[in-house]
Amino acid sequence: MKQHAIYAGSFDPLTNGHINLVERALKIFTKVTIAIAADTSKKMVFRLDERLGMIKKVFESQAEVHVESFSGLLVKYMDTKPDAVVMRGIRSNQDFEYELALAQANKHLNPRIETVFMLTDTQFSFLSSSMIREIVSLGGDTHGLLPPEIERALRAKLVKNSI
Repeated sequence: MKQHAIYAGSFDPLTNGHINLVERALKIFTKVTIAIAADTSKKMVFRLDERLGMIKKVFESQAEVHVESFSGLLVKYMDTKPDAVVMRGIRSNQDFEYELALAQANKHLNPRIETVFMLTDTQFSFLSSSMIREIVSLGGDTHGLLPPEIERALRAKLVKNSI
């Protein structure tokens, strides 16, 4: 039985929706690793080291949550975690179709990989990191959607970059 979940993504920024999934996963798994993708085609607001630092700070009091980064394909990273499954959050039908295709591709590349899907709590079902970046860049209120320290850092970064 696998008791370790790998929650991989870019987490730019980490939202309360991500945190909710991790907390709920800890009711199923004894350990959750947040694996931050170093290689992504997405345009990032935060550098990898900034994302690592912020996410480690958010979970610093939870010993069963580990935060690290990885490069290359997730399936290669998973080779270093033989006791783990991939965990993915599902917000909508569109998410499911996308995540199902990714899970099938991962399974094709590495038949040992298993993926577990967790439904997002309804209060976070609309929430995405790209939406948060858009709201903040346009001066909107993200209260309750991000940890306060990440919201402050995001506002500082987006204001600095918009000048």
